[in-house]
Amino acid sequence: MLEISGLTWAVTIGLVVALLALDLVLAAVRPHRIGFREATAWSVFYVGVAVAFGVWFAMTYGGDFGTQYFAGYIVEKSLSVDNLFVFVIIMTTFAVPEEHQHKVLTFGIVLALIMRAIFIALGATLLSLFSFMFLLFGLLLVYTAVQMFRHRNEDPDVEDNAVIRSARRVLPITDEYVGGRIVTRVDGRRMLTPLFIVLIAIGSIDLLFALDSIPAVFGVTEEAYIVFAANAFALLGLRALFFLVKGLLDRLVYLSMGLSIILAFIGAKLILHWAHVDLSPSVPEISTPVSLGVIVVVLAVVTVASLAKTRSDPTAKAHAGSLRARKHVAADQERGGA
Repeated sequence: MLEISGLTWAVTIGLVVALLALDLVLAAVRPHRIGFREATAWSVFYVGVAVAFGVWFAMTYGGDFGTQYFAGYIVEKSLSVDNLFVFVIIMTTFAVPEEHQHKVLTFGIVLALIMRAIFIALGATLLSLFSFMFLLFGLLLVYTAVQMFRHRNEDPDVEDNAVIRSARRVLPITDEYVGGRIVTRVDGRRMLTPLFIVLIAIGSIDLLFALDSIPAVFGVTEEAYIVFAANAFALLGLRALFFLVKGLLDRLVYLSMGLSIILAFIGAKLILHWAHVDLSPSVPEISTPVSLGVIVVVLAVVTVASLAKTRSDPTAKAHAGSLRARKHVAADQERGGA
């Protein structure tokens, strides 16, 4: 059992908040198009911070907990790349100007951290009280993996969202972005800008990803502190990673397939753990080092295979994957089968 003092929690949260504040200040003070060199520098910085934290954590609390942290970080980082696909779709769908994308992403990361902190606290409480939650989390991940595999060649329909449709119907929203503002005045009337709709879209996507990623990381560690740290440091680098790889995302054609395999594997790991605890100690469990190895190998194979595929077939294009079929795709399939 990992014993984390209140001071360590406070310092960790303070570091995360400070880094978020830095992003927010930069986005507000100097809105601009993020270039490749700047994105690379920030990406290296955030990965360096995450690795440095992991080294300190392993030296302070032991190699086993350090391995759990790095396994959780890699899981969250790989899932965050899929998150980037959806961010790209949102930015494109709502035609967000490049100079304001920095601000949108930073707010999206803040929303994601808040939601995941809530789910981490809830998940840790449920797991400590009811061991069968490991079974439920495992089944949720297996279901998610199956759905993502089935719809791996699709993208989520961002605008087909009840909250967004309602907001467009009920709220006064301008046609144009107004200098990156969320609220503005037109002829003396207070109105919202399309940036508000973008933030709603990002927030709803963050909620869906939290529902998947929190059970996934609990599959490699039961420690709430490690789950929080892995999520926080993976998300902090998301803004810079977006600008670094958004031109390369289309080449990761097998990423959704790889993520579905990882989620199914972690789901099976959780189910085995539940069976080991509640049914029989003779049921084997999957260790954290094995989990880390499987995750790294799957990601490596997926990346190499994706690059080879796009080199041999330049028309091949990656998709974020979806948990349900888009309506027009389903309708086309029904007409085709009739």
